[in-house]
Amino acid sequence: MTRIAVVDIGTNSTRLLVCDREGDQITDELERESSVTRLGAGVDADGRLAEASMDRVYATLDKYRELIDGRDAQVKIAVLTSAVRDAANGREFADTVAARYGLTPHVLSGDEEAELTFLGAMSERDPADETPTVVVDIGGGSTEVVIGRGRQATFHVSTQAGVVRQTERHIHDDPPTEEELDETRADVRETLGQGVPEEQRQAVEHAIAVAGTATSLGAIAQELEPYDPEKVHGYRLTRSECEEILKRLAAIPLDERRQVPGLHPDRAPTIVAGVIILTEVLRLFGLNEVEVSEHDILRGAALGLVDG
Repeated sequence: MTRIAVVDIGTNSTRLLVCDREGDQITDELERESSVTRLGAGVDADGRLAEASMDRVYATLDKYRELIDGRDAQVKIAVLTSAVRDAANGREFADTVAARYGLTPHVLSGDEEAELTFLGAMSERDPADETPTVVVDIGGGSTEVVIGRGRQATFHVSTQAGVVRQTERHIHDDPPTEEELDETRADVRETLGQGVPEEQRQAVEHAIAVAGTATSLGAIAQELEPYDPEKVHGYRLTRSECEEILKRLAAIPLDERRQVPGLHPDRAPTIVAGVIILTEVLRLFGLNEVEVSEHDILRGAALGLVDG
């Protein structure tokens, strides 16, 4: 058995998984934490990670280090995604994370991010299940779209449609105007359409969505307060539910959005863009529902980046 700590330093959030692995199976999850740190704030415009953004991540990693040390993790890694690979000072930031926290850094390409996301989402499914499936990971700076069967990804694309990126580009009023919502939809629709060829769309029969936007929508749909991962994992979220949630969230100002049951207050500033992205993914593939999953790139990294 190997005890593994994985930190996912994304554009919008920094997350932790401490788990035990035997062979190609995760046998136990000991710690799972998530904090909205907004590392990618301003990267789309400035091309650099801001000092304040990096400091938010460091403060979160200070807390995570105590949890990691308390669990005596044998392997400690960090995966760094869209904001870090896009930023001029991204490598310098990754080196600082390694030096300060003893985490082996993996600055993932879009392709690597997609493959690990698919592995994590499909890790507990029957490998003999040949249903063509799309796994969607909506992040702050990008959305990964991965298509495959069983454990094998056959197509993947990293698109420049992320909740922080789209919010900064298009949503400036509070609450957003219809024009801003339409601009966001059009941008996302074009980006996804260019990224996923028609023949790939037609083959897909099932969708799985991972990460904060999807799990938040699963919690909002069920009005979960407090958040309950067991009720969120496996929840079937319909496209009509997404559209109703979007209508409700886009009609209220940010302060009210922070009070919505099931939505973490820190996700309120970007959730409108997130719902639009997920709805557009379902529209692109002609699907009426998506399975929400708690199994994501954290689990994929523990399986795919660590020797068994």
